[in-house]
Amino acid sequence: MNMKTKHAPAVTWFTTLSLILSLCAGISFTGSTAAQSPGRKTAPETAAQFAAIYPSLTKYATDMTRLASLNKLERIADHEADVARVIDALTRDASKDPVVIGESDLDRDSIARGVAFRIASGNVPEGLRSKRVFSLSLDAISKDAKTSQEFESRLQAVIADAEKAEGRVVLFIDKLHEYAGARATNVATATLRNVITMNRFMVIGATTPEAYADYIASDESVAKLFQPISIDHLNDSAADSTTAKTNRRARQSEEFEGDKISPDLRELMQSAGSNDRVTAILQVDDVQSAEVNSLLARHSVHVDARLPQLGAMKVELPAKAVEALAKSGLTNYLSPDVKLESFGHVTATTGTDQVRNSPGLLAGLLGASAIDGTGVGIAVLDSGMDTAHDAFTTGSARIKFSKDFTGENNTTGDPYGHGSHVAACASAASYSNGTSYQGIAPGASLINLRVLNSQGTGTAAALLSALNWIISSADPTKPVGSTNPLNKDKYNIRIVNMSLGAPAISSYKNDPICRAARALVDAGIVVVAAAGNNGKDANGKKIYGQIHAPGNDPSVITVGAANTFGTNARSDDGVASYSSRGPTRSHWTDANGVVHYDNLLKPDLIAPGNKLVYAESDAGSSGLLGTGLLGSPVSLNALVTQHPELDSGTNENDNTRLMYLSGSSMATPVVAGVAALMLQTNPKLTPNMVKMILMYTAQPLKGWNMLEQGTGEVNAEGATRLAKLVRTNITSTTKQDDPMLTTTSAPDPHTTIASQTFSWSQGIFFRHQYAKGTSLITKYQTYYAQGAALGDGVVTTNGVVIGDGVVIGDGVVLADGVVIGDSIFTSAGVVIGDGSVFLSGVVIGDGILLADGVVIGDGVVIGDGVVIGDGVVIGDSSVLAMSAMVQGDNTACMK
Repeated sequence: MNMKTKHAPAVTWFTTLSLILSLCAGISFTGSTAAQSPGRKTAPETAAQFAAIYPSLTKYATDMTRLASLNKLERIADHEADVARVIDALTRDASKDPVVIGESDLDRDSIARGVAFRIASGNVPEGLRSKRVFSLSLDAISKDAKTSQEFESRLQAVIADAEKAEGRVVLFIDKLHEYAGARATNVATATLRNVITMNRFMVIGATTPEAYADYIASDESVAKLFQPISIDHLNDSAADSTTAKTNRRARQSEEFEGDKISPDLRELMQSAGSNDRVTAILQVDDVQSAEVNSLLARHSVHVDARLPQLGAMKVELPAKAVEALAKSGLTNYLSPDVKLESFGHVTATTGTDQVRNSPGLLAGLLGASAIDGTGVGIAVLDSGMDTAHDAFTTGSARIKFSKDFTGENNTTGDPYGHGSHVAACASAASYSNGTSYQGIAPGASLINLRVLNSQGTGTAAALLSALNWIISSADPTKPVGSTNPLNKDKYNIRIVNMSLGAPAISSYKNDPICRAARALVDAGIVVVAAAGNNGKDANGKKIYGQIHAPGNDPSVITVGAANTFGTNARSDDGVASYSSRGPTRSHWTDANGVVHYDNLLKPDLIAPGNKLVYAESDAGSSGLLGTGLLGSPVSLNALVTQHPELDSGTNENDNTRLMYLSGSSMATPVVAGVAALMLQTNPKLTPNMVKMILMYTAQPLKGWNMLEQGTGEVNAEGATRLAKLVRTNITSTTKQDDPMLTTTSAPDPHTTIASQTFSWSQGIFFRHQYAKGTSLITKYQTYYAQGAALGDGVVTTNGVVIGDGVVIGDGVVLADGVVIGDSIFTSAGVVIGDGSVFLSGVVIGDGILLADGVVIGDGVVIGDGVVIGDGVVIGDSSVLAMSAMVQGDNTACMK
């Protein structure tokens, strides 16, 4: 700290102010103590005195206002408008208390924190200035309670303490439905109802939209006591641009950076004629804003689609108008509507077979007969699915919903052939040759969102429309509720698989696809994306820096391809030569024209992806009524038609054929399937927990560096075993370093597959560093919460290794025993950070630049994407990617 001591008056004032604040932090509830000592003022209680007067309130609730006064409460800047709405509800209508309704535990908790900070600073109406916000902990009040009566007794004791404070308590009750309404006990409901009816003290309730609809709104005697305040803003007035802006920032904590026009769009502008028009993705705070609409009309901009949940629009506009829109102050970012392209034994080599019928993992899963992803929905955004194929119909129909965003209106077929193969990797049933061609999670449900057309290409706009649909209400014209849930909840979409991508040119902070992916992660959805197939040039030389979007986003699980050489044993496994390598080369440009590369460590891990055999879709028949009669028989898909060698020859009948495909496209659904197994064994895992566990349990492959394999090859056995051990009662109130597992010690960090035992990596990636240590799994880390991302607030400089237990960044504490490093290692095949140094401290942030064309280690760093006149990002990379999908590495493979 730099302190200028020569300004004595300022120091004196600072000291005085500190004393005043410390006294304010100890302000007591004088009402009850005054009753005991009439006629004299009572000094503020000490912590011990306070606990003696209010024992249950102290034991089961946290005084957030006091922590805010002492600067010991983490400040969350989002949701200012929502905090104001809650404060208004508390002061305006004494007959109704506010209930905050939101998907994220973290978002709901941030509202209570915001109220506490406002009270602590005095920035509230007079009626709230003497009050204190206490957060009631469901974990604490229910811990070791053996009966519902014991729980009720504790709740009544807390209520009695709060009443003793004579109206000075504001009790924040998250998961309100556990205390009142159709789910709660009659005694608990009556206790809380009496408090609010008699206006004994103020309550801020909080719960999810589904819980509110099912348990609160359905009980009229409870519902009438509360004023619902939605913080997800799915149906708020479109004209409320301030609220919309607050909502967007709550969903996506990364602010836009630098130039508002993407580099590839700038190149398009320079090559365009004076009257040329371009198709672009425009990101704004509010897609329905009257000001924005007026701006677009003035510049002859045509809006093709509005995506309100993502704050994005597909627009067609004069090239000369792009600059004016960027400078208007009403827009966030403009980028081209780029073309998307697909990248394109397993249950044994991933450890899935060991998981399938494990008694230990099945324990406690009511009605489950196998660990197969049952109850988990996987949305596959690809070229569609052949809904009649046996891979998806054997046993039971796994495809629960289909929607086409390409304009071809095909919801039952996959004429290109990529999407069916991808979906089968994740969730194919066993219908041929035993379990050889079974998907990783055959019990999972599939949601078929078609974004690639019959030629295997698509647009950013189509992909964004599909992502927007997932987090929109089933009927967008009606309020969200039990009869009109969000699509993600209606189909229980816990995982999104994107075996596709676009060149990662714009920084993940600005790129519309990356920002959309982060919005889904913040909504509780695991997003898995392909790294890409551009790991080598036309001469077979390694290249680095070709991770594609949205795989360049830190919240996404980015998957590269491994080559298993067709064996179950993993001792011969390696990274496929074509698998895209990190670091990410997306970037933003500041006002001085300086380019800042993201330089994130990617991929996160790898999975089998070379020459996998899974479902081969039919293209459909052209005969009478689609039967093949009086016309051509059922035709083969486009990929097999162009490359007959892809057909495996395993089956010749329609709806049973199998084909080979290779690439990170195939590896991605393998990881998505493993995530489904994890979520079946422990549905309470957040997306960040899933990502952490996958990286922590992966096997580092000897001889491959972190920019090639991430933390290692996916390990379904280890990941599912560790997922089962994670506590299911972790909430937004769980503290840093609280126990994370149901056991007192870490599990054995080894897995045996095909009689070979290997070590887990025992580490994870942040954005520019890796971390390792058992405390990552034994002690809860706040960045595992929903709404955060691994690496949020974790900052180091100059390549320094952070010691144990040091506070870094904006207050994130890494637990004792966790070591941070930023050198890139070529693994010795043991744990993360072992082996020889490949690069030392190079990718720690944009302060150290790897220029395009620089030779590093065994390859070359290159930029991503070449722009030509029509706005399609192409070049050698797309040709090489297609080659990888068709040919793969010419080695021994799955048969």
